[in-house]
Amino acid sequence: MSIPRLQLAHISKRYPAVVANDDVSLSVQPGEIHAVLGENGAGKSTLMKIIYGAVKPDEGSVLWNGQPVHIRNPHEARALGISMVFQHFSLFDTLTVAENVWLGLEKNLTLGQVTHSITAKAREYGLDLDPARPVHTLSVGEMQRVEIIRALLANPKLLILDEPTSVLTPQAVDKLFVVLRQLATEGCSILYISHKLPEIRELCSACTVLRAGQVTGVCDPRRESNASLSRLMIGAEPPRLEHHDRKPGAVVLNVQALHLPREDQFGVDLDAISFEVRAGQVVGIAGVSGNGQQELLLALSGEDTRAQPSMIQVFGKAVGRFGPAHRRHLGVHFVPEERLGRGAVPTLGLAHNLMLTRTEAIHGSGWIRVKALEAQARRIIARFNVKAGGPHAAAQSLSGGNLQKFIVGREIDANPKLLIASQPTWGVDVGASAQIRGELLALRDAGCAVLVFSEELEELFEISDRLHVIAKGRLSPPIERARASVSLIGEWMSGLWVVQPLRETPAGSLGRRLGEQEALRQDPDHA
Repeated sequence: MSIPRLQLAHISKRYPAVVANDDVSLSVQPGEIHAVLGENGAGKSTLMKIIYGAVKPDEGSVLWNGQPVHIRNPHEARALGISMVFQHFSLFDTLTVAENVWLGLEKNLTLGQVTHSITAKAREYGLDLDPARPVHTLSVGEMQRVEIIRALLANPKLLILDEPTSVLTPQAVDKLFVVLRQLATEGCSILYISHKLPEIRELCSACTVLRAGQVTGVCDPRRESNASLSRLMIGAEPPRLEHHDRKPGAVVLNVQALHLPREDQFGVDLDAISFEVRAGQVVGIAGVSGNGQQELLLALSGEDTRAQPSMIQVFGKAVGRFGPAHRRHLGVHFVPEERLGRGAVPTLGLAHNLMLTRTEAIHGSGWIRVKALEAQARRIIARFNVKAGGPHAAAQSLSGGNLQKFIVGREIDANPKLLIASQPTWGVDVGASAQIRGELLALRDAGCAVLVFSEELEELFEISDRLHVIAKGRLSPPIERARASVSLIGEWMSGLWVVQPLRETPAGSLGRRLGEQEALRQDPDHA
């Protein structure tokens, strides 16, 4: 064995409400892809921030290439050759992609050189990215690409990836894995955090498991099963979902020929979007981030009220010009893809964050019934197993997965008639993912109409009754889940349902043929 690239010895980090890391030791060899696995709140992100110099440990030591080091800040970490892709992005909204990347690189480079490098790297890795685009116009998936490109351009000796594939398509994940394996063969060590167990088993050669801030196991994930890794991580296997076929009810959401021009030069025009969601039905919308999901969600949530009233109907009522509050009165609730900033106010406690979308604890005269609000927050925290320091814990103090559980729980607990959720299990561990998906199916079985936007194809196939794909602002024809396949949906993500000519296809491609026929009927100009 060579000298480890990185050694952590007896690392501990305590916060007022929680012990994030408790006597953690970890060793990573040169060229090793090492997974760090654990449920939400297990201390993974805190440990990575300690390595990157963003958090100081209370106890323990760090060795870099066999030499003790004190990494006081991320600048010192980068000087050693450590790069990190955060789960919660560290980008300046008002700067462009190129300017954000430039900030983390050597100062002898010009902005023009950095712009050229970004374009070349993005093309090499199949990560579509416009260096001139302001970050505030990007979707979550596009921000993730910026973080990945920024880390790769630093030519790291140790690359830390915190949920890097959470908003990437299967094709992009495959390309990223090729890149990571190539980096490893060149001697770069990789610390890889993910809740996707098949990814860890495919990519990593070593794994350290954390539970409640402590190391509970070290293994070779290639010799483990999903079930055995789940037991190491959460002490049990996640519950199996039961998806029973049922006849959907009346139409709840009806979108007809929705046309919306982009609001800024980097947006996407929505072009003739038409679909429906019925009571007792889950409709899934797949697609590569940045293809119109954000624009469609803003129109459906009421944040964008430019649509003609009749283009969006809820229970037959034209709501295109209604704002979010008016739509909530009709029973429509939303889970946005951005947890901090849109889903929750970072500095407010969980109880007060309830009032963003829930009004049960507000008296008719406008007074807040504090005890009722706290009880409501405690109920959601307990029901969704949110690890937090109580109803007054600030949203920004929670791990990403626990905050996601609270936000999803807040909207599910409202007993909506129509729930629209974007990336509902982003950054959530396998146990919590199974619970959230189970709750969505329970809503559906209770008669709620559910619309899910997700870049997790496994998730969409697990919970959806019907699927669409959005690409370049257009929506594919619907396809029943039983007729869909990962390869077909992957092709549709490129908009191929529009450009493919109608022709005989090999056996087993019935779904594609049906999609082509439906697309040609909807768009005769392409026939």
